[in-house]
Amino acid sequence: MNDEARIADMALRLLGRAFDELDEQEQRVICAIAERAPTSRNAGEIDDEEASFGDRLADRVAAVGGSWGFIIAFGVVLVAWMLLNSSVLARAGLVFDPYPYIFLNLMLSMLAAIQAPVIMMSQNRQAAKDRLSARLDYEINLRAELEIMRLHEKIDRMRIADLVEKVEDLSERLDRNG
Repeated sequence: MNDEARIADMALRLLGRAFDELDEQEQRVICAIAERAPTSRNAGEIDDEEASFGDRLADRVAAVGGSWGFIIAFGVVLVAWMLLNSSVLARAGLVFDPYPYIFLNLMLSMLAAIQAPVIMMSQNRQAAKDRLSARLDYEINLRAELEIMRLHEKIDRMRIADLVEKVEDLSERLDRNG
């Protein structure tokens, strides 16, 4: 039996459908079983291989912008800006952004306008990675289920062969004894 016929037979036997009727994941699992190849793949590695520079940059910005270190450092910068423009530079008459800190508000607004879409891009990438991970988990679960079914078939064939042998042995004994 050639490989294509064996794969087609396996698809019919295990999933009850022709190989051509299976979706891509099911076909990949049936082929992996037929080739006795591993099914598992790492979603993170697949995603990293497909990530562009912009994707990696968005992930990095989101990782930094969503950390406590960034929040604390940003808070320190804000307090330093306000102290500098309120008291230190006021004594020398060099205040460049007096209260109500309009320039600071402009900078914060620009940062938020840039950072929010970048964080959303990173979240979209994470959602896509999660979907990929779910598809890979489905393939692994399907493979495990099909392998268990194959083992059941094998054990059933062995038990039937054993029972047939025992019935033949009993039949021979009965024929000899009378």
